Amino acid sequence: MAGDSKVGTSGVYEAGDQRNAKNEEQHAERFHEGKDNSHQANDSSTSRRVFRRSHSLAESDFLAEDQRSIANRLAAEEVGVNIAKMHGNEPSSGAKIDAQLQAEDEQRLREKAGK
Repeated sequence: MAGDSKVGTSGVYEAGDQRNAKNEEQHAERFHEGKDNSHQANDSSTSRRVFRRSHSLAESDFLAEDQRSIANRLAAEEVGVNIAKMHGNEPSSGAKIDAQLQAEDEQRLREKAGK
């Protein structure tokens, strides 16, 4: 059973594949490791920096969301014909009929307000 592997023999693999690293490689000094005590839990400057960064990110998210909601409201107020034209498409026949009916309704309302 030992030679029945479907993957291949040990000679197929390169020198470092499928083998454990040596102990001296695991415990070697790390390259560019952070300075000692650089991230203390009670460091006031670090906590202020984190708060400012998170607050500015949250504020920018709220502004972007407000802009999206304003754009959505404006798009909802637009007639389907205008939306299709904004995207470079020809409006559907249903959208054209809706626009015509809305224009007629607005005309009737203006006539009633004028009496």
